[in-house]
Amino acid sequence: MRTVTRSYESYDIARRVVEELQSAGVPAADISLIGRHESADNSNAGEGAGIGAALGGAAGLLAGLGLLAIPGIGPVVAAGWLASTAAVAAAGGVTGGLIGAFTTAGEDEDSANYYAETVRRGGTVVSVKAHEDQAPAAEAIMDGATPIDRDARLTDYRNEGWTRFDERGEPYRPLI
Repeated sequence: MRTVTRSYESYDIARRVVEELQSAGVPAADISLIGRHESADNSNAGEGAGIGAALGGAAGLLAGLGLLAIPGIGPVVAAGWLASTAAVAAAGGVTGGLIGAFTTAGEDEDSANYYAETVRRGGTVVSVKAHEDQAPAAEAIMDGATPIDRDARLTDYRNEGWTRFDERGEPYRPLI
């Protein structure tokens, strides 16, 4: 198995990626989504049941979409194995909940910090556990949706003085 992860500017793009992955035969159990959506910002984690259908997930992974409160990020919409790992860590007060979820999924620490920061700043991450023969198709679907350019975004973050995700920090609020 190989983990393929990409980040997207919006929940809607990520949702379409998940739907395409499922249509291509990737089992819902092998797909995770974690990200910001206005419904998460306007709700609380206790209201998560059934949010998947309201956000366009009639079947599969998105039907199980719920709300999760992540330290340093706030409420997010989340589904799949990655969300389960982060939820267990957050519920137990484990430091590095989201970072730990990404590293457990096979991401290196720099990538885990990048993905967590991207979610903090409003993006959505899709991660797939793919068999070696499925990985190229999964990558093609995920890359076809124009994910965020990781290197360019990391350069932007670092130019702002960012060094790593800080779960003790306040949820990100962009300047208007």
